[in-house]
Amino acid sequence: MLELTDAEWIALVLSLKVAVTGVAVSLPFGFAIAWLLARKTFPGKLLLDGLVHLPLVVPPVATGYLLLVLLGVNGPLGSWLNDQFGIRLVFTWQGAAIVAAVMGFPLLVRALRLSIEAIDVGLVQAARTLGASPLRVFVTIILPLVSPGLIAGSLLAFSRALGEFGATIAFVGNLPGETQTLPLALYSALQSPGGEEMGYRLVGLSVLLAIATLAASELLGRSVRRRLTGAPQ
Repeated sequence: MLELTDAEWIALVLSLKVAVTGVAVSLPFGFAIAWLLARKTFPGKLLLDGLVHLPLVVPPVATGYLLLVLLGVNGPLGSWLNDQFGIRLVFTWQGAAIVAAVMGFPLLVRALRLSIEAIDVGLVQAARTLGASPLRVFVTIILPLVSPGLIAGSLLAFSRALGEFGATIAFVGNLPGETQTLPLALYSALQSPGGEEMGYRLVGLSVLLAIATLAASELLGRSVRRRLTGAPQ
């Protein structure tokens, strides 16, 4: 069993907090964008699709730098947030959560979009014909059918957030206890003389987290599929 130091526990807890917050922030926007791309036709749809997937194809450091330009204290949006609400994202764990949301967003949208495209439109139309409200249709038909993609996309985005390095260090730096997540702690350990032992522990912890996330994704996916198909538990 891994025996972690206080600094390593802090990095672990911070990584989990950043990843969970990032997924929670991106989820409503991801669902809306996925629905728009799956069900609507409009000018600029291809451009929107490209922008959504941009973090997957550009270097993470470039994404972090763009966030810094936009959300930094001198950036157009960052200065407005700071002046109007006193919100500063640079060099904070909240900024790291924004990075996690941005980097995991394409994976979340892709999984949700595939699930939305697989929904039988006839079921929705039949429910509306029988008098079901849009909210009831969403809760009783759309959400259950989309749930496999929702679970898969959320866990993929969560895993991506846990492993994020380049964009995080470019936007919020590597501050122990504030922005130093597991990948950044591993980087610091490998840059320090005699840090190999700490590096081994952090690598082992990262592998365990990855395995646990993949296992959770598989188990949750199986459970949802059994419920949808009516198969015995």
